[in-house]
Amino acid sequence: MNTPKHASTGPTTDELTHILSGGELQSGLDSADLTKTELRPGLYPNLDLTKEPVDFALFQAVSLDLMLKHHFVPVHEKDGALLLAMADPLDVVVQDVLRTQLKRPLRFAGAPMAQIQEVLKKSESGQKVMDDAGEALRIQVLTEKDVDDEVLDLERLTDKDEAPIVRLVDTTIFNALQRRASDIHMETTAAGFQIKYRIDGSLYPAADPIDRRFASPIISRIKVMSELDIAEKRKPQDGRFKLKVRGRAIDFRVSIMPTIHGEDGVIRILDKENLSEEFKSLTLDILGFSPRELLKIRRFAKEPYGMFLVTGPTGSGKTTTLYAILSEIRSPEEKLITIEDPVEYQLEGVTQIPVNEKKGLTFAVGLRSILRHDPDKILVGEIRDPETAQIAIQSALTGHLVFTTVHANNTLDVIYRFQHMGVEVYNFVSALNCILAQRLVRTLCPKCKRPLPMPPAQELVDNGVDPAWGETAAFFEKGGCVDCNGTGYRGRQAIVEFMGMNDEIRDLISNRASLRDIKAAARRHGMQSLRESALEKVRLGLTSFAEINKVTFREGS
Repeated sequence: MNTPKHASTGPTTDELTHILSGGELQSGLDSADLTKTELRPGLYPNLDLTKEPVDFALFQAVSLDLMLKHHFVPVHEKDGALLLAMADPLDVVVQDVLRTQLKRPLRFAGAPMAQIQEVLKKSESGQKVMDDAGEALRIQVLTEKDVDDEVLDLERLTDKDEAPIVRLVDTTIFNALQRRASDIHMETTAAGFQIKYRIDGSLYPAADPIDRRFASPIISRIKVMSELDIAEKRKPQDGRFKLKVRGRAIDFRVSIMPTIHGEDGVIRILDKENLSEEFKSLTLDILGFSPRELLKIRRFAKEPYGMFLVTGPTGSGKTTTLYAILSEIRSPEEKLITIEDPVEYQLEGVTQIPVNEKKGLTFAVGLRSILRHDPDKILVGEIRDPETAQIAIQSALTGHLVFTTVHANNTLDVIYRFQHMGVEVYNFVSALNCILAQRLVRTLCPKCKRPLPMPPAQELVDNGVDPAWGETAAFFEKGGCVDCNGTGYRGRQAIVEFMGMNDEIRDLISNRASLRDIKAAARRHGMQSLRESALEKVRLGLTSFAEINKVTFREGS
């Protein structure tokens, strides 16, 4: 199927793909235009697009070709007129063209060319490429006659139609990197084949659904890249591949799973080189912990021996927190060894060991070997079984500082987890220094969040807070702009529940006291619940009730 040609000249798909991979915007710009940052004084105001909020929704209604050709972006709509930021707002010929093309009242302002380019790169450029690449594969409503005539089928996807599938996969990956996605989900449903991105912990559609008949060749393309068996469609498969993007080597982990409608795929993006750069300056300060919790975490992270335990579900930021701690406490005078599954980030000055269960290198086997290497501090990626738990506890009791994680809902559930593993309670509490439970909440985009009046008293009560609490809070609602891809949220911060061990709490646990009594003792010694930590983020205007209600229970509910 041939791609329809547009009447106006504009960038090709290859040029747009070049934009995503870090190239400059094309469409006839010369060197003088590219370096133009100062605008002539005149009738039009100058805008700073790094500070001016740009309405994300307007990019859906204005042609990208037109924006690239005439070097402008829509900013906002007010009183029925659309404000356009132009590289040269005094060009009356272009103004007339835009009035004719857009057929609506327009107002004009100036903005530096570099800022216009950046907005176009960060906004819909990747989405337009994605839409163009998937154009030939879109779901079509076919009549019985259409089906008989095979209007669009795989037999017609010869050399010409192989490119759209390859291009779609490539641009899906580029677009995911552009939008800060951590995972790419490819789901086969009865209605079609849907591609989604996980951004800041939530899933968003990447493009319109694709005809389900093309699910198999797209998944096969992923399998080929990952060196998996394309003939095997009834068993799960795991693989990986590596791409060089913008001069950076990026690893991708792939999981293929058979479903009732076909095969689903998930691609985890591991940008190790970029993360390694970030982790060089990674500290606990940038993770969103409150000053009070920071003091406690840093105090227990510097103990000479014992166990520092972090708990929470998958994707709650446990690994990032532990690496932030290691970044702060590592020293050339001490040996620090980790065993992880897998080693996702490389930390300079730390010996890191990947688990390889196929070769017999489990957490327990690796931990035994680590102890023979005379370490001062040890990180065990996860305690999954009684054997690993016993060795980790013995390590903490014999002069090592052990950092580790376990899956549990909160600090108190960890105690039962270890009891179910058959660990002797006395040894466990003797080794344990502290437990840190955490979750991640999305933070409102600082560029587009909008202030709100204090909610009604009943709404505050429904969210588990006293109405008087609302008088000291700053309430905001999400907006939607180019920076946050229209979601209203950008980035995440940690909320935590931290329980430091002391003689009273150790005695209660050893005597198998009720969780209510242990919790009451912990709160007397300053433990703040996950809900209270989340409410503090709302009070400071960093997030919303809707967001914290997704990850924490209302107190008393």
